[in-house]
Amino acid sequence: MHVAVNGWFWDQPHTGSGQYLRRLLHNLVRVAPELQLTLVLPPHVTEADDLPQNVSVVSTSGRSDKIGKVLFEQRTYPRMVAQVQADIAHVPYWGAPLSSPAKLITSVLDVIPLAIPDYSRGLGGRLYTALVSTTARGSAHILTLSEASKLDITDYLHIPPDDITVTYLAADQAYHPRMGADRDAAVRDKYNLPENFVLAIGGFDLRKQFNQLLLAYTYVLQAEGPEYPLVIAGKEPRWGTPMFPDMRQYARDLDIADDVHWIGYVDEADKPSLYRLAKVFVMPSRYEGFGLPVLEAMSSGTPVVANELSSFPEIVGDGAFLVEPGNARAMAGAILALLNQEPLRQTQINAGLARATSFSWRKTAQQTLAVYEQVMRM
Repeated sequence: MHVAVNGWFWDQPHTGSGQYLRRLLHNLVRVAPELQLTLVLPPHVTEADDLPQNVSVVSTSGRSDKIGKVLFEQRTYPRMVAQVQADIAHVPYWGAPLSSPAKLITSVLDVIPLAIPDYSRGLGGRLYTALVSTTARGSAHILTLSEASKLDITDYLHIPPDDITVTYLAADQAYHPRMGADRDAAVRDKYNLPENFVLAIGGFDLRKQFNQLLLAYTYVLQAEGPEYPLVIAGKEPRWGTPMFPDMRQYARDLDIADDVHWIGYVDEADKPSLYRLAKVFVMPSRYEGFGLPVLEAMSSGTPVVANELSSFPEIVGDGAFLVEPGNARAMAGAILALLNQEPLRQTQINAGLARATSFSWRKTAQQTLAVYEQVMRM
């Protein structure tokens, strides 16, 4: 069996789509060394770093802008699938071709542009969403990351549940409560981290709801004072747009700016230490296809607070403290409880560690391989 994989996100290993693509290929090679895999690279990716052994690469030429992305998805990639004579074309994100020379499998990680209309603003966004919605319906099978996303795909794309398979993600082995802890002190110094802190990691777009967390922190500071500042990691956007409301200004309006530390982009290798050093990790998002950061924090032995909606309940089980969506007081109460009630804190840490062990990239690859085999029998 020969699978040709769309590699548009190969050069973006720190995005959800890029992580999924890389981890999936590496683990497919491990669980099925006999599987023939070809990675079709877009024009903007000139070198396939971190490529698994036994994976062939096909490079392409053309444009690399938004129009170029559509041309790659609809023309170049299908042409390369035919050229390498693949049996299956796997597009590991929501961007499949209208016509495929091989049996088509599409990974729809989420349907954010349909579930939250703000994400398909403008004519171009609406047209692209309409295009990929149509192409998804033409797939032989759909892969997604959670039962919540499967339900949304059924509701918004009208794809039968039997044509959708959930393959959960996993935290990498680097996320561990002790393994690699010898780097923690250096990471603390590198980002000038306080001794005690609560952590959040952006994306800062609308659905991430950092306004809920900042408002919650006004209550945390009333109770704790400056002892537990809030550390926010992630590359900051151009603030003050409809998609990125100005969270720095909001912190100033709430009079908590001095207690919020913005540390900017964090190297991927430093994230395990960042999680381990935090007293609590908070993810205030209102929609996630999976929500990998909560699993990474749980795997690191850090208690988690998140909203009780979207994919979070099925991913964390009893391994995190879930609160009413949008309720800043409830979020503050959960943070304070984990900071001050040591028995609860230890119970939550142990539950999170136990829950995290039920996810593995090997299992993700095995389930994906089973879908390949199922599609080949069709």
